[in-house]
Amino acid sequence: MSSSLQEILEGKIDFVGQQQVDLISRIWLIGTTIISFLAGFALQSLQVTFGTFGVSTLLLALFVVPPWPMFNRHPTQWLPSLSASKKA
Repeated sequence: MSSSLQEILEGKIDFVGQQQVDLISRIWLIGTTIISFLAGFALQSLQVTFGTFGVSTLLLALFVVPPWPMFNRHPTQWLPSLSASKKA
């Protein structure tokens, strides 16, 4: 398997990227819930409520599930292993 395809399938993002995805998801879902409820209430239709919420949730998934480069801007700097530092 090519390295670029393997990288896409693994979906690695850094810790800062995970926090960004969490914040985006929370804000998006809260806003979508309010908008969906108001639209469904105004039109008196559960179909509109759940349709709006479902479509927006799919859009959110397309935005946050792939490992976009913007979620991988802060790579983790790991400390060297103890065995390597004792040998040096």
